Amino acid sequence: MVKRTFEPHPVFDLPYLLDFLRENEIKTIHAKRIYKGLVKQLVEKGLDAEEDAAEIWSGIDELPKELYELLPRHFTPLSSKVVKQEGSLRGDTTKMVVELQDGLQVESVIMRYDPKKGRYVRNSQPGQQRPGKARATLCLSSQVGCAMGCKFCATGTMGLKGNLNPAEIFEQLVHAMRIEKIRNVVFMGMGEPLNNYKSVVSSIMLMVDHRLFGLSPSRITVSTVGVTSRIKAMASDLPGVNLALSLHAPNQEIRLEIVPTGKAYPVEKLIAACRSWQNETGKLIFFEYVVLGGINDHESHARELGDLLTRNGINGIVNLIPWNPTVAGTMEGYKAPDNGRLLGFQRLLREEHGIRCTIRRELGQDINSACGQLVINSEQQAKSSCGADSSCGGGAERKKVGLGLLLDW
Repeated sequence: MVKRTFEPHPVFDLPYLLDFLRENEIKTIHAKRIYKGLVKQLVEKGLDAEEDAAEIWSGIDELPKELYELLPRHFTPLSSKVVKQEGSLRGDTTKMVVELQDGLQVESVIMRYDPKKGRYVRNSQPGQQRPGKARATLCLSSQVGCAMGCKFCATGTMGLKGNLNPAEIFEQLVHAMRIEKIRNVVFMGMGEPLNNYKSVVSSIMLMVDHRLFGLSPSRITVSTVGVTSRIKAMASDLPGVNLALSLHAPNQEIRLEIVPTGKAYPVEKLIAACRSWQNETGKLIFFEYVVLGGINDHESHARELGDLLTRNGINGIVNLIPWNPTVAGTMEGYKAPDNGRLLGFQRLLREEHGIRCTIRRELGQDINSACGQLVINSEQQAKSSCGADSSCGGGAERKKVGLGLLLDW
């Protein structure tokens, strides 16, 4: 296993920065000023993190003199950069290829929704407009590759190359904000967020902080294949943040066929963890269901799914996602579902079980940025592989900062 190291260190790694300030006997309150100043320089002024680094550091107000000397020596304003930016033909999607300090790459996707133009999700009544203003959502990555190995997903073919540290996750939002205002964030890009838990929590603490971007926790969604212990922990560690479970099957047998790691997380235990999370938070749960033609799209599957949720008292929304073609998935024999079956599946859940159900209208299929299509093919990336050990995350060389402490920084 190759251990990821950072030199200079990403300044948006909050646990690392707090430790650094303490070790140098500098009050941690200055972290707030550093971050507020960085957002102003990087996003509002649009300065370049490499070319304008000196101006960025000096432009942060009210720091101790020694910090103006220490920060440029030990930290970088941004440790990543956008090396490729590609827009869809309809203009509703922008894919960013983000290169990390060690040469690894991840992908992030900006998705634009305009309800007035009917560009949101397909409904059983075509042409029906949904309320609300036009908005942009960022789909970001939490790992380089993924260890979960879902057979229908392109990212799963990469294996796990490494965990992102908190800064590398947060910087994806910084890059996106430099393009346009982001209202929502979904952890549905590369990786299993709950297998990089501390970094994900730390990055979200920055996203919601009013001194930075001030996102509402209710506009952030963490999607998981189902790491049960972390689902339960989310309720207290990430209050107000939404949970989405990538279920994809109404029973354990079918789930094991398409999600091999599902063996460690049986469906009934996943639902029990979701129920525990819901009882504590009182929030809806989103259930992601990639629909594969001839595999999990039959009427009996819809009824079984409806029964699974209703008998467990789950209050949720099922999001049906027609499978998006990938090379690996095509080799497995997967195909997109028939539109009639898709609508029938939705109708059964709604009418027979009273479950809210949407059909996701995929954005960015023409640039391989739709659900399940994110993948990086790079010889350099393959050489930089890293296991799922937490040492791939940020601040591994320093003492750990408890998640609870992050709330008070």
